[in-house]
Amino acid sequence: MLWWKAIHIIAVISWMAGLLYLFRLFVYHNEEKENVVKERFQMMERKLLNIITTPAGILSVVSGIMMMTYQLAYYFSQKWFHLKLALVVLLLGMHRFAFYLMKKLATTPNPYKKAHLRILNEVPTLLMILIVLLVVLKPF
Repeated sequence: MLWWKAIHIIAVISWMAGLLYLFRLFVYHNEEKENVVKERFQMMERKLLNIITTPAGILSVVSGIMMMTYQLAYYFSQKWFHLKLALVVLLLGMHRFAFYLMKKLATTPNPYKKAHLRILNEVPTLLMILIVLLVVLKPF
């Protein structure tokens, strides 16, 4: 169990670091005017998403499931855990949405207003904060 917990913590840190940086790259990419710089952003986004963020996200989910199996009845009887799972599903949705954004930014010049991507940039952070608070405080 402790090994799975350690793996989970490491994977979640890597996953979140990747998502937080990725959405920041989208902000910079959307504002860029020069094609050569846009191409560099596309390469950075693709590598970050495919080599670091997605494998870390998969490992986070797998290790989380492995930890749940040790006390399945306990976790599913806790309301805070249901909310945590819902927030994790939203975080997975943000991860999936990153693939869409990456493709859109690669095919359409400056498809978003500055404010849209700047707001989206904050969503993974907010989800992470709420998840951590639920896990640590177990408020209900």
